[in-house]
Amino acid sequence: MSIENNNKFERRKFLKDTSLAAAGFMIVPRHVLGKGHIAPSDKLNIAGIGAGGKGESDLFEFSKSPKVNIVSFADVDARQIKKSVERFPKATIYKDFREMLDKEHKNIDAVSVSTPDNTHAVCALPAMQLHKHVYVQKPLAHDIYEARVLTEAAKKYKVVTQMGNQGGSGDGVRKCKEMIDAGLIGDVHTIQAWTNRPVWPQGQPTPSGQFDVPSELDWNLWLGPAKAIDYNPAYLPFNWRGWWAFGTGALGDMACHILDPVFRCMPILYPSSVEASIATIWNKMWDDTQNADGCPPSSIIHLTYPRTDKEGSIKLTWYDGGLMPERPEELAENEPFGNGDGGVLFIGVKGKLLANCYGANPRLLPSSRMKSEEMPKDTIARVPEGHYIQWVNACIDGYGKGFTSSPFDYAGPFTESILMGNLALRAFQLKNPKLTGWDDKWLGRKKLNWDAKNLKITNFDEANQWVKRDYRDGWKLK
Repeated sequence: MSIENNNKFERRKFLKDTSLAAAGFMIVPRHVLGKGHIAPSDKLNIAGIGAGGKGESDLFEFSKSPKVNIVSFADVDARQIKKSVERFPKATIYKDFREMLDKEHKNIDAVSVSTPDNTHAVCALPAMQLHKHVYVQKPLAHDIYEARVLTEAAKKYKVVTQMGNQGGSGDGVRKCKEMIDAGLIGDVHTIQAWTNRPVWPQGQPTPSGQFDVPSELDWNLWLGPAKAIDYNPAYLPFNWRGWWAFGTGALGDMACHILDPVFRCMPILYPSSVEASIATIWNKMWDDTQNADGCPPSSIIHLTYPRTDKEGSIKLTWYDGGLMPERPEELAENEPFGNGDGGVLFIGVKGKLLANCYGANPRLLPSSRMKSEEMPKDTIARVPEGHYIQWVNACIDGYGKGFTSSPFDYAGPFTESILMGNLALRAFQLKNPKLTGWDDKWLGRKKLNWDAKNLKITNFDEANQWVKRDYRDGWKLK
């Protein structure tokens, strides 16, 4: 698989909103415009894949636009969709999204995917192949290969795309970029980022026991591409996040929010290397056997990014599970270090900039600099309509005309970069059963070197098994 040279800063810049002339257009029927186009007189017909939990709230956010019809949705668990059923009584309802796309595709303009990470790509790709615009919750995909496939598909099928990292349309990340571009902290060389996740069970033994599958749930469909296992209520409806087969852990859950300012502000694309360490769980004396099925309870991940301007590199360190970087000396005792969800600290040659999760409330340290320094003017267009309606409007404008904050040509490489961290975590958990000595039983305690063009770890082949996972029959990406 080839990779286009994405080192153009245009895709890193924020796209300014544009508007079409309101007068002079002809009212054209939908069918005349063809695939992927919406007549100016029409509403955007959206179908949801996943209509409970986050799927329910996503559909509700889209429906706030008077230009939207929620026409259909599919969900494998009837217990979770009661609010969506009540809110959208005219929508057709399915369990299998494939059946929905097959039967309803003529009535659908766009598709929202709000399922466990495990099924993001297998739901989004067939929708794009039908020339439907897509909104996909973060992280964009379960593994690096899938993120690359979705990025290339968006270009091939010419559809409007958006990843569901809502902070990407917020004022905070734009202010971060304006402050950094103004040179207020100089060239950035080090970045620290952290989250309070996981707030769900993680680092636990693999669930066991025999349970009957609830009549409202299609367990086989819920598993999707993952290996077939017996139903266990420990995974549903939310705690799947802590298991590699279905989720992407604390990093996958929150890095698309917390690191978004980093990727928008820094001249970086893919990391050249990654290494990690994880919390040790002691099962008995001198036995720190890790559960390779589950994500670790806490971790530290170090990523090195070559600058795309060839001016050295940037070091990024990620902390989760209650671990945090050292508190900056410039931060006053009564000032919060990020917020409850996490934060990001940029360290430059001339100072430091601290922002909360989603890039909110960016401020120079010490905070007195916010008054003593001349703050840059707002030069990057804001998104007052918000992340959801921005995508709606872009779909109506059409591919190549409407703009979104996190199109897949941005969100895809961003997600790939994030999921590099999970390669290091899984490598750290990897145990060689042939080795039993205390010093040699772990394979993965090393730095992994990354060849982004060829999607390959070059110095530890065992880690490449997680770049592209094995798919159950009937679920492969085509």
